[in-house]
Amino acid sequence: MKRAALPLLLLTLSACGSKGIEGLQTFTYAPGDHRSGSLVYSENPPAGGPHNPSWQNCGVYSQPLYNEYAVHSLEHGAVWITYRPDLEAAQVETLKKLVEGRSYTLLSPYEGLPTPIAASAWGAQIKVEKADDSRLKAFLDKYEQGATAPERGAACLGGYGGTR
Repeated sequence: MKRAALPLLLLTLSACGSKGIEGLQTFTYAPGDHRSGSLVYSENPPAGGPHNPSWQNCGVYSQPLYNEYAVHSLEHGAVWITYRPDLEAAQVETLKKLVEGRSYTLLSPYEGLPTPIAASAWGAQIKVEKADDSRLKAFLDKYEQGATAPERGAACLGGYGGTR
């Protein structure tokens, strides 16, 4: 498959105090850019941009996901929490409990993460060392079905349910 490089439109780093989430990175991408095939993203893992016309079903996965489907779920208002495949089992269990009962989340391993855990939403991302980092819950509370999602409320089921 042909891989197309995607331009990063805007990046701002935020190390806010009480008004924000420390270490939050934000990005700006135009919504609705549906493309087929494998794509290259500016962030690792991606936090927006062109994506497959089908979205990834929200849920907990034990295998890596295709970026192109997961990014479409972000456009719908999902938060994608990714972790290194070698993350301790107790840490993975903590992440599963964190997303339990939430209908617009994805949880999956992700090879090549620069930190043990990352949480991504459309246009936003936080990277942390431990699953019990309070910034993860703050990120979920702010971005799951949050105002930055271009298609907030669109389906998070009925799409692609497979893994890589």
